[in-house]
Amino acid sequence: MRAYVLINASAGKAIEVAKSLQGVKGIELADAITGEYDVIAQVEAPDVAGIGSVIVEKIQKIDGVFKTVTCLAVR
Repeated sequence: MRAYVLINASAGKAIEVAKSLQGVKGIELADAITGEYDVIAQVEAPDVAGIGSVIVEKIQKIDGVFKTVTCLAVR
C-alpha cells in the first residue's frame, strides 16, 4: 500500500525535515516542495496500519514537523 504524506514544517525547516526523512524505513522518498505544503513523502507499508505507524512513529516525531495530511493511493 502506498500513501503520500503532505507535511507542514516550522518556518525554515522544510529542507531539514526532508533530509531527515530520507533513508527511513517505510519512506520511499521525501522532497521539500513549494506551495501550501513544505514537504511531500511517499510512504509504503503492507497495510493501512503500517502506513499509520510510519506517520505517527517516524514522520510526526521529527523536529520541525508541524502538521501532516495523508493521501492514500487507490491504484
